[in-house]
Amino acid sequence: MLRSEIYGRTLRYFFAPVADYLYDNENVTEVLINGPDQIYVEMDGVPGLTKIDRRFDDENLLMSAVRNLAEYVNRRIDDRHHSMDARLPEPEKFRVHVIIPPVSRIGVCVSIRKFRRNNTSLEWLQERKSITPAAAEYLTLLVRYHHNIMVAGGTGSGKTSLLNALSIAIPERERIVVIEDSSELQLQQSHTVYLEARPADPHGHGAVTIRDLFIDSLRMRPDRILVGEVRRGEALDLIQSMLSGHDGSLSTVHAGTAMLALVRLETLCLMNETNLPVYVARTQVASAIQIVVVVSRFPDGTRRIREIGEVLGLDAKEKYRMRRIFEFQSEGRTADGRILGQLMPTGRVSKFRREMLQKAGADEMRLTREIWMGK
Repeated sequence: MLRSEIYGRTLRYFFAPVADYLYDNENVTEVLINGPDQIYVEMDGVPGLTKIDRRFDDENLLMSAVRNLAEYVNRRIDDRHHSMDARLPEPEKFRVHVIIPPVSRIGVCVSIRKFRRNNTSLEWLQERKSITPAAAEYLTLLVRYHHNIMVAGGTGSGKTSLLNALSIAIPERERIVVIEDSSELQLQQSHTVYLEARPADPHGHGAVTIRDLFIDSLRMRPDRILVGEVRRGEALDLIQSMLSGHDGSLSTVHAGTAMLALVRLETLCLMNETNLPVYVARTQVASAIQIVVVVSRFPDGTRRIREIGEVLGLDAKEKYRMRRIFEFQSEGRTADGRILGQLMPTGRVSKFRREMLQKAGADEMRLTREIWMGK
């Protein structure tokens, strides 16, 4: 029996109270364990979190499950290592975070996110009313013709799913380098290189950061660089690579609006060790990022695109300028609380109109003709 099969079976045994939610229920996206007797799940299309009637027999059994998990992924969780991040190897498809007492006052806490098992596509997002056909066509053209796109949103809003869907528009002939903290993206293109950050070993050695991998990727002759999420000073490396000819990059960032996404990127650039002046960071962000797509988890549990905006640079007061091309327009609620509405064009013409009219054919802009050409 393979090592992975042995650990897979023991994990099912140790996590038996939630095993059916982890392995057998495709609608469950996250399982949150707050000590032995408080467990919540997040499900597609269900607002908020749902507390389930499950529990571990005691704290020791839950800690045994965590230690087994740590051994599986070659991590350490003990008095000197209060938390642990891990991605379980195939075929588990889970990303796990653990934090233990005394840092956690309520006991051992385990957060398990399930990766989607199928490749998300824009067509799949359209079926779920997350995006309209016109917005999908608009974004497809921008990806195809090498524009820099940042996907913004909160935790669990669907950023990675959208990034995965957008990547399908990258031509097959291009070489793609994907950089992530925990590998989630599953691109369809055959010429894709996946790089994954690595934490330090139990002795504090061997850590490989997103920034390390980004520097490596620039030496790998990429046509495209996809960074799963920018969280720290690697944002400056990404921004500067966009400005130096690596256009068509895609990434995600935690932010609630398009404007806040730019501010967040500026702040992350300042976390780089280069001591960059604020106005330089702001100018570079405004020049490098061309489109911001904001995704949100709505109160009814649905995940939708809230706005798509084009970055117009800085104004006379050195503040970011945006042009919204699409925005979500609410039309009320159904009797059972579902939010009605859809992503609608604002009527504004794209700043990329001349470029797109030169590169794209008429058959590629059937639904977005007015965005590129005006009325």
